[in-house]
Amino acid sequence: MTLDDVDAIAATAGPGLIGGVMVGLVSAKALAMATGKPLYAINHLEGHALSPRLADAGLHFPYALLLVSGGHCQILRVDGVGQYRRYATTIDDALGEAFDKTAKILGLGYPGGPKVEKLAREGDAKAVPLPRPLVGSGEPHFSFAGLKSAVLRAKESGKYADADIAASFQQAAVDCVVDRLRIALGGMDGVTALVVAGGVAANSAIRAALEGVAEQFGLPFTAPPMALCTDNAAMIAWAGLERFEPGHSDPLDISARPRWPLDPDAETVRGAGVKA
Repeated sequence: MTLDDVDAIAATAGPGLIGGVMVGLVSAKALAMATGKPLYAINHLEGHALSPRLADAGLHFPYALLLVSGGHCQILRVDGVGQYRRYATTIDDALGEAFDKTAKILGLGYPGGPKVEKLAREGDAKAVPLPRPLVGSGEPHFSFAGLKSAVLRAKESGKYADADIAASFQQAAVDCVVDRLRIALGGMDGVTALVVAGGVAANSAIRAALEGVAEQFGLPFTAPPMALCTDNAAMIAWAGLERFEPGHSDPLDISARPRWPLDPDAETVRGAGVKA
């Protein structure tokens, strides 16, 4: 293909580290201006939210979405392209960040998620008593800061094998996600499926637990293939295509945004930081 064969130019416009986002968006603007093609400035989170539709042509709106990545942890109802209602978010750290921090504590390196998951297969998930923050509360929001601190204390105690810490941490994370998701789904009517997206969606233990939740609520479960879980250009191109078909586009003077919520009308969660 050449640029003459391309119908439009899509690029991430946020949220994220502003330097990298600006470089990509400015490059896209230059291509759009030079070729006369329409520009699509894509919300990174929308790329994740719509990516399951790239892999599953039978996935229709509205669906329930668990968006779990290094920077975000949310439960949303996806009613259509650009139509999102947030039911839950994290009040401190995202789940992907907790996996990365646990990997660092255990000396596993980066990216932490796959390394923790691999080590967890060798451990006992019941060996280390770790907390399940907010589990049992009536709200669907997430909290992982306390769990990270507990992992650090377990490592510093010298009483537990690294594999047992990894397995116990992963199980605690799964328990938190399942509990929060059940509460959110209990207040969400008319959805056609339960969908997971984002880097943490590549974790097989979390996927298996989510399949159980979907079955409990009588919903089909959809997860994108592993290659579409972590940040990738295909999901941004797909989000651009989803917006291209109705005929929308963005002006060339649109700005990059370090923060860009999918649901700008969602209320601020008590105790939540700026990430939420």
